[in-house]
Amino acid sequence: MKKRIGIVGGGQLGRLLAEAAHPLGFHVSVLDPTPKSPAGRVADLQIVADYKDSMAIEKLALEIDYLTFEIELADSDILDELQKQGILVNPSGKTLSIIKDKFKQKKFLRKHNIPVADFIDVKDRGDIERAIEAFKYPVFLKARFDAYDGRGNALIEKPDDIESALLKLVDRDLYVEQYVPFKKEIAVIAARGIDGTVVTYPAVQTIHKNNICHVVIAPAAINNKARGMARKLAEDVLKHFSGAGVFGIEMFVTHDGEILINEIAPRVHNSGHHTIESSTTSQFEQHIRAITGMPLKDTTMKIAHAVMINILGDRNGPVQLSGVSEAEALPGVFVHIYDKIETRYERKMGHVTVVAKTAKEAMKLAKRARSMISI
Repeated sequence: MKKRIGIVGGGQLGRLLAEAAHPLGFHVSVLDPTPKSPAGRVADLQIVADYKDSMAIEKLALEIDYLTFEIELADSDILDELQKQGILVNPSGKTLSIIKDKFKQKKFLRKHNIPVADFIDVKDRGDIERAIEAFKYPVFLKARFDAYDGRGNALIEKPDDIESALLKLVDRDLYVEQYVPFKKEIAVIAARGIDGTVVTYPAVQTIHKNNICHVVIAPAAINNKARGMARKLAEDVLKHFSGAGVFGIEMFVTHDGEILINEIAPRVHNSGHHTIESSTTSQFEQHIRAITGMPLKDTTMKIAHAVMINILGDRNGPVQLSGVSEAEALPGVFVHIYDKIETRYERKMGHVTVVAKTAKEAMKLAKRARSMISI
């Protein structure tokens, strides 16, 4: 039996994937440039190498039966070439190449009639000013590549903001996106198996600060019509991208009830962390099932409500952790620490999930538990 999985990327997503794979009987190898990476600490093997190191990725591919990735920094060309050689790569290198370039992603979605905010490619300040003339203030200046956790976005609300936005995103390929005055940000986790079967998880609400996800509320407090629209939109998105696996699909709910796609991640996603405790099948187990050809399982929530709060670093330096045991003593509280060696400001160091009978109680306990943890 084929029981060896390789993961390009050794961060917290790789760690949680490895933890889900082991009970299913899989051997997990990861590739990451950081020795003793979060995933490397729980995987069976870590190859210490860059995400774009072709020789290292080929070495990984020779030692496994199924290859996947947990970070968009993975080299899509190498993955595509390995797929042509017969390696089972999921999602596909082609899908990664489209999604990792956010401008290319938006063009692809629009081509397939998936609703997105308006956007314009820009090269210099003049192009930005012309885009603002078309869209009016405010707009977002966004980096096309490697733009996660708010590191590639700059809000421009007035002329004086243009220079600071350009300084923040200096030497990067850029585009301008029209600002969407949304009512809520939501996300849907969707998975497709090798046999084409698609399942979706209930939509959740995401709350961001500084363009970084801080809180996830499951399920989202939206009406049945919006819930159905979000699920249908997620299913439509998966029709146009190749490969098996879990996809995280971020959306805006506008004030007039429309739903637009914000961004897509071809991997397990922060908005699905709550599924470890809240759902019949976690997104991490589902991804392992999807990429290895196992049947996909039930996505329903097994409890009424859940709230996830990210544990973000509040300084730079070595990790000093306290309060976890005290937080986990609270009812329905689960703490996940990612074992990163260094903490940095706003770096994701762990998360807290709370399950409860009401959304109000879940939020109250989640905030209390998070306040007890220092990292």
